[in-house]
Amino acid sequence: MAEPFIATPGVHRPRNVDWKRAAALLYGDWGTSKAYVIGLAFLAAGFSSLPIILAVCVVTALVGVNYIVICRHFPDGGGVYSAARSQGRLLAVVGALLLLADLTVTAALSGWAGLSYITSGAEQVVWIKMVRDHIGLTTIAVLIIMGWLNYFGPRHSGSLAVVLSVPTAVVVLVLIGVSAPHLTTQFLEPRHQHFSALWVQFVGVILALSGAESIANLTGVMKLDRGSTMDKPSVARTSLQAILPVAIEVVAGTALLGWAMLSLPSVLPQTLHLTDKLQIRAAMGARNEDMLRFIGEQFGTATVSPWFGVMFGWVVGIVFFFLLVSAANTAIVAMIGLLFMMARDGEMPRQFTRLNKHGVPIYPLLIAVGIPSLVLLTATGFTSLAGLYAIGVVGAIAVNVGSCALNRTAGFTWYDRVLFGITFVILFLVELTLAHSKPDALFFVMCVLLGGLALRAYTLKRQGLTTLTVTREVADMVSPETLAAFEPRLEEGTKIMVAARGVTPVLNFALEEAELRKAVLCVLYVREIAVYFSGGPATLGRVRWQDDPVAQAIMSSMLKQGQDRGVCVLPVYAVSEDAAATILDLSATMGVDYLIIGTSQRSTLAQLLGGSLVTRVAAELPDTIRLVIFG
Repeated sequence: MAEPFIATPGVHRPRNVDWKRAAALLYGDWGTSKAYVIGLAFLAAGFSSLPIILAVCVVTALVGVNYIVICRHFPDGGGVYSAARSQGRLLAVVGALLLLADLTVTAALSGWAGLSYITSGAEQVVWIKMVRDHIGLTTIAVLIIMGWLNYFGPRHSGSLAVVLSVPTAVVVLVLIGVSAPHLTTQFLEPRHQHFSALWVQFVGVILALSGAESIANLTGVMKLDRGSTMDKPSVARTSLQAILPVAIEVVAGTALLGWAMLSLPSVLPQTLHLTDKLQIRAAMGARNEDMLRFIGEQFGTATVSPWFGVMFGWVVGIVFFFLLVSAANTAIVAMIGLLFMMARDGEMPRQFTRLNKHGVPIYPLLIAVGIPSLVLLTATGFTSLAGLYAIGVVGAIAVNVGSCALNRTAGFTWYDRVLFGITFVILFLVELTLAHSKPDALFFVMCVLLGGLALRAYTLKRQGLTTLTVTREVADMVSPETLAAFEPRLEEGTKIMVAARGVTPVLNFALEEAELRKAVLCVLYVREIAVYFSGGPATLGRVRWQDDPVAQAIMSSMLKQGQDRGVCVLPVYAVSEDAAATILDLSATMGVDYLIIGTSQRSTLAQLLGGSLVTRVAAELPDTIRLVIFG
């Protein structure tokens, strides 16, 4: 009897995200940065902050160009965890922990900013005043609600950013439209500080980079470019179409809205009856947490009428509240997936892979809600919270582009490496400045790194693993690619695959067909989980059917019956969030001739909610594979 077959990294993930949805997901993360970047810039440099805002926009555009190149060369996921693995597993873990620090502050800061946008301007209402007075605790309550929703799987809460991307873009365009007649350079001030002080101010507000990592993690599920195949994938055109419009909106929108903010004194005296510049500066500084809503209120009042200004302010507040809360939820989902992936890779405790009945990792969920809540409890205000932000994301992006600059196998050109090198130097200097000028941020990221690396060391010790230095020749002899060449491949006879949901009559039917046709029978069981994180290598090799009680019952029974009937049975086990897509991918990857699926009675409501797996498989199965439906 042949050895059991376990799904390997050669199994491809379903590619069902087109460029429009990828752009919407990227915008839901990257596009939120302008909601607090320009307010923090004004808080740091006042009316001399325009050069800082423009410098942030330039660096953001540079990082966007870098990720266009990275996505072109990493079609199976180019996030920091997968990109850094080419230089070593330890560096990949460090990059992942830096990204974890970024996601932690993203969840906390986005929730805080979202509540600021929805509650500002209505402090006379008692419950809103209570929220404003205890906004840190209220944000923790919001994160707990997000965690409770994610307990039932991210499908219940994961698409809000996609839904809100269009109204958010419309609101930004209207904001620019109502402020355009009042744009002026009259109130701009030259920089008052030395260049070193200006650099520190720039470093302190470089938050617009957050979100760039998300597009690299999406390449593994993007639809392939025309002419490419699953064996030789390419998403260069798809990723370019997703990144380019979002990068242009983020850069141009941040620059124009920053200029609009610095033109507010042209309307504030008549809308708020202010008398001098100090009052204007104080009024703008008080609204730094929801500056876009403040811009909408004042320019809407001056351009149209007071009622329009109030109404448009509420529209801006509501739209950005939902977008920012969605960004916080996305960060929680990403943390869950990142911790789960590292645990599945053997870098974190195996307990992190334990799932609840809805397929959600229990311990990563608790960590993804607990750490941001702990950060909120220790934060003294929005500015202190923002101070923790950039050090994680800048570090993660620096590790990514630095690893790509040193990568000799991905096919980067010399000018790609020059681009990566320039970007790495800038971000490395930014990271050093953050570590020097923001001791709280340094302490925070060191806690995350030391805690994560200590947990990894404990995990490796429990697994009995150790590090051994060998020559490159020896390493090449035992590489997975070399060993894969010695794996047996069955070329003769027919190959049948049966998709099992349990010990059902369809398995006996498949055995009879395999016995009749003298065929190899592949018994597939897909363990559905509700974890969404597409970055990193698809290291499914450590997922074993022997560890799954349901799969073990099915496979053991089929192996015994196959041995009794003289049928070669190959157990195939996969973990996926989309069973239908996994069945399709495995059928094509393994080159089966027949696919057998059993049907079950479903209520009308269940069909409406979940769709029919058989219908999806039948619609998308290649013509070369015959589909047998057993009922």
